[in-house]
Amino acid sequence: MTTLSPRQRMLDPLPLHLREQAAQRYTRHEPVLLDRLRRLYGHRADFHAWYADLMGAVGALHGARSPELLAQDARRAADPAWFTSEHMLGYSAYVQQFGGSLRGVIGRIPHLREMGVTYLHLLPFLRPRAGDSDGGFAVASFDEVDPALGSAADLLDLTAALRGAGISLCCDLVLNHVADDHAWALGAKDGDAALRDYFHVFPEREQPDRYEQTVGQIFPEAAPGNFTWVDPMQAWVWTTFYPFQWDLNYANPHVLAAMVRSLLGLANRGVEVFRLDSTAFLWKREGSDCMNQPEAHELLQVLRAIVEIAAPGVLLKAEAIVPTRELPAYFGDAGGGARECHLAYHSTLMAAGWAALAEQDAGLLRAVAAATPALPPAANWLTYVRCHDDIGWNVLRAEARSPQRLAAIADFYGGGDSASFAAGVAFQTSAGRAVHGTNGSAAALAGLETARGPEQEACALRRLMLLHGLALAFGGMPMLYMGDELGMQNDHAYLDDAERARDTRWVQRAPFDQLRYAQRHDPSTPAGRVFGALRALLERRRSLPVLAADAPRTLLDTPYPALLALARGERFLSLSNFSAQPLSFRLSDIGAGQWPGAGDAITLAPWDMLWLERRA
Repeated sequence: MTTLSPRQRMLDPLPLHLREQAAQRYTRHEPVLLDRLRRLYGHRADFHAWYADLMGAVGALHGARSPELLAQDARRAADPAWFTSEHMLGYSAYVQQFGGSLRGVIGRIPHLREMGVTYLHLLPFLRPRAGDSDGGFAVASFDEVDPALGSAADLLDLTAALRGAGISLCCDLVLNHVADDHAWALGAKDGDAALRDYFHVFPEREQPDRYEQTVGQIFPEAAPGNFTWVDPMQAWVWTTFYPFQWDLNYANPHVLAAMVRSLLGLANRGVEVFRLDSTAFLWKREGSDCMNQPEAHELLQVLRAIVEIAAPGVLLKAEAIVPTRELPAYFGDAGGGARECHLAYHSTLMAAGWAALAEQDAGLLRAVAAATPALPPAANWLTYVRCHDDIGWNVLRAEARSPQRLAAIADFYGGGDSASFAAGVAFQTSAGRAVHGTNGSAAALAGLETARGPEQEACALRRLMLLHGLALAFGGMPMLYMGDELGMQNDHAYLDDAERARDTRWVQRAPFDQLRYAQRHDPSTPAGRVFGALRALLERRRSLPVLAADAPRTLLDTPYPALLALARGERFLSLSNFSAQPLSFRLSDIGAGQWPGAGDAITLAPWDMLWLERRA
């Protein structure tokens, strides 16, 4: 009997009209795909049969894409940089907090369109673990919608409605772990040897103890250690995050194949972007910190190649909260043809912006900007002010050069500095590291929650717009976090919920504020002032092609520590005052003497920002 090649296995399930293009894409991406898979799994005796089975599944899922999605694939393949323009704007929200359900989110589309949103990241909406699920990141099924949020049909209706509004849906694909009540974990507990091999399982404590010597802790207060004893298995299971989140063993190729099927299945339901959660943790190596290992990048290169073959209209986004020097690797090796993710969070830029407010000094921002390389073709940073997670200051360790400096910044935002304007809440730290993370809404951290009187509120509003202006002008796809456009405050109601009280991240996960939403066009209200100022910034950005992601970025030298002078191309200049004092200077003082009016005095109010555009 003749054994079909992987290429033929992929093409066989396809209708005739799809085969030629699919074959061309396979030929183009096979060198990287096969090379990376051989590096990861080529030592296995069953490799060739496994690879053929994988490509058969890829072909079947590609053949199941709807005509509408296939047409979108074709348009985006013809314009691979479609997501890098100045018109792209992201928005992130929890389904239950934003719309109550998937169908409720459809009702929020007019609000998204009013702001110009083109990309909606809905935080986990797949079926979660029963009970505490880490906000949905402990996934019990990658193929089912959380019944509390809707059904599979509701997801199809939502993705169709969003596509009609020009908005791409982003879904979390939690690559690193599953819930302890996922079918794979339940099978492992019941003694299924094949499913046991989906996880890192250690009957004795000796090897976990060796790993613990070099591996850090994510939640040292709430979930210390990286291993959990599972009595039915009489073994320790690797659990990087919480004891109910079991790390997947990607040394087992069947784990990768299962995740590929889940990704393409969700893509066929209309998900257009995947936030690949916890990408830095995918591969374990004794003696290392088990982060950013070469094999983790090879796994992402495999996913990218498969997406390019079967769903080229889909984007992959790396959720890698790592120092600046480690970020570019998540785009892959463009010169060598081994691409990884299309998008990567620029968490160091976000943290440095908040640090600049606390220190009234843009030094860390300048260091991060200087260390940020030019983007490869058809790639983009995701720039942001806040998100559902904490601000992790340790991503700035290289730029700050001093843990004490970062600890002071963390104290400023976490309640340890009586002179601070911020109303933040400290997050967790590990032993021997004095730097805790920070939680809180953007408005609360910028001082709107503590402002007393019009002058303090005006300063807080300028601080808030200063950070949003940085995210909009730096070069990337900016993303708003739900409620920041309305100046939503901290919500301490989580303290009354036993499952959430230990996790201060819930302070910024409040329900969408209906009253503030109703006031968004009323400039006599705080919500109206925030919404009006931010919407004006968003409209201004959309009018400036030089703010597309690929426009050159230049830092101008300035003798003023609090001043960030950032040029994009030859015709745009952003001037930001990160201090509580007004700042007066001339453009000629900061190396912009070629600009019209370079000798005229410019005065920036405390925490103020000025965008200058030079006409052709």
